[in-house]
Amino acid sequence: MMEIIISNWWIILLLIGLFVIVLKYAKGNKKDYKDLLDQGAIIIDVRTESEYKSGHIKNSINVPLKDLTYRINEFDKKDNIVTVCAVGIRAESAKKFFESRGYNVANGGRWTNLKDLS
Repeated sequence: MMEIIISNWWIILLLIGLFVIVLKYAKGNKKDYKDLLDQGAIIIDVRTESEYKSGHIKNSINVPLKDLTYRINEFDKKDNIVTVCAVGIRAESAKKFFESRGYNVANGGRWTNLKDLS
């Protein structure tokens, strides 16, 4: 048993790293996002349409991650944007996409973390 653990140490480290990343993106900082929302930030939910329909933040806009390329022009670069999804990983991808095009955006992580703030 010990030989299996020792020979697969890199897999264990990879799993620990992935767990830490998921926790980071899922948690978010409610205080910072509350400030952004109070200043009129737009919440963009990048989950699929069916995920969004199962529950979402009031007044959020559903733009599935796969459609973001086609819909980015719907948003003004002057706006503050907060991206959300189920866990935070897709929201981080959307954040990077927006940032690469000059938008001011934050990853809000899980949509459920922010639903009470809006």
